[in-house]
Amino acid sequence: MPGVGPKTERRLWAAGVHSWREGCARAAAILSQGKAESVAHHCAESIQRLARQDARYFHERLPSNEQWRLFPEFRHSAAYLDIETTGLGPPHDYVTTIALYDGKRIRHYIHDENMDDFREDIEPYRLIVTYNGKTFDAPFLRQCLGVRMDQAHIDLRYVLGSLGIKGGLKGCERQLGLDRGDLEGVDGYLAVLLWHDYRRNANEKALQTLLAYNVQDTVTLETLMVLAYNMKLKQTGFAAGGGLSLPPAPKNPFRPDVDTISRLRSTVGWP
Repeated sequence: MPGVGPKTERRLWAAGVHSWREGCARAAAILSQGKAESVAHHCAESIQRLARQDARYFHERLPSNEQWRLFPEFRHSAAYLDIETTGLGPPHDYVTTIALYDGKRIRHYIHDENMDDFREDIEPYRLIVTYNGKTFDAPFLRQCLGVRMDQAHIDLRYVLGSLGIKGGLKGCERQLGLDRGDLEGVDGYLAVLLWHDYRRNANEKALQTLLAYNVQDTVTLETLMVLAYNMKLKQTGFAAGGGLSLPPAPKNPFRPDVDTISRLRSTVGWP
């Protein structure tokens, strides 16, 4: 809300204002007249916008490291998204695979096969969750596939970074105790090698490994989102209400081929 930063917010919490309806009714008794009128107006507007499931309204008004607050109200319409590419960006590079997960269903898309389906499949979701997606995935998809990606967007890079958890997606996973099994050690560069091995050598195992890696990156986002939400909640006045339960880990429909991983790692001198 305009004019309401962390200090004013905590002042409202300390005074017992724990909902928008209470903000409408009690702001005048706590804040100066001008600020109270603004708070009451925006509380009433927020109630209406949430009833309409207008995630964009809240996304546009929250800084990146506070957009975690969107999650519980829009989790039912959230999509977890990750892409793999041949490099850092168009015009010379392109998207090789996309993995999409909504907490129930895993979908995948492959260059020159079904990539056009992604545009229609992503449209119904109100919230997108990525890691570094605002900087990389979303711009890449706009430039390469013409997908607008206008949904509200929580980028876990900023949320986790505000908690002191940094070092890329895999680094964050390790800090939070998540295990990748046979995909441990596979990274974005190896993902490029897997794609080229598939295209040049018709190695289906390389494609299966790439898809396993892409899907793993995607389904992990839900767990990271819940963990980050619970940690951020502890910094507010609402921690006593408890956090969200960790989701069950879905089964990855693709299996990495350890021999292919080992061979490709050896070609670039990795142990």
